[in-house]
Amino acid sequence: MKNKIISVIVNVVLCAVIATVCAVGFIGGDAATQVTSNGENLYYKSEKAKGVSMMFNVYQNTDNVYAIMDLLDAEGAKATFFLGGSWADDNIDCVRDIAARGHEVASHGYFHKDHSKMNYEQNLAEIRPSVKLLNAILNSEISLFAPPSGAFNDSTVTAATSLNLKTIMWSRDTIDWRDKDVSLICERATKNLQSGEFILMHPMDVTVKALPQILTYIRENGLNAVTVSYNLGE
Repeated sequence: MKNKIISVIVNVVLCAVIATVCAVGFIGGDAATQVTSNGENLYYKSEKAKGVSMMFNVYQNTDNVYAIMDLLDAEGAKATFFLGGSWADDNIDCVRDIAARGHEVASHGYFHKDHSKMNYEQNLAEIRPSVKLLNAILNSEISLFAPPSGAFNDSTVTAATSLNLKTIMWSRDTIDWRDKDVSLICERATKNLQSGEFILMHPMDVTVKALPQILTYIRENGLNAVTVSYNLGE
């Protein structure tokens, strides 16, 4: 009888461990991302595959943001810039320039917090101010949100949805904030790249150096560099 009780306890614990493991995914090698049941407005890539979308998450390095835009303009490429509200508030002219050049502006939260540790109200309180700020700066409504570090939970997606935002992740991560090797960044961005993919980058010095090669690869392989919303068919 005692052995049966122990066996039952072991099985219950094992099931709990398996459930926990299955509930967590690792995206791009640097972010533990909670898998949510609210997948309606959650995207890792585009099934419509209208092109490849470069995503730049921005909380720093304004000079590099301008340099990236210049490189994109030279190739006729478009991208989506997910902007932190605290950065955008200090760089209003740059935010407007991003939109004026035909790129997409989206939310990256306000203070770069860990959304996976927040409940619904906390997620809403972190996302909503950034949306209001960006909408006011652009005099138009943004439609996308990317959680910092790729950390989110059900409440994050639900809060974003309540603000009419799609939650955007990525299909490949350059990890340019950590690694300074141009060749490595280029390989991560382009190896076996397919239409519909979302490529995560940041306005780092190495990214500025790698971007011309990435853009050349995209062009020479018959792919189009488009915004996330366009890629999703909006």
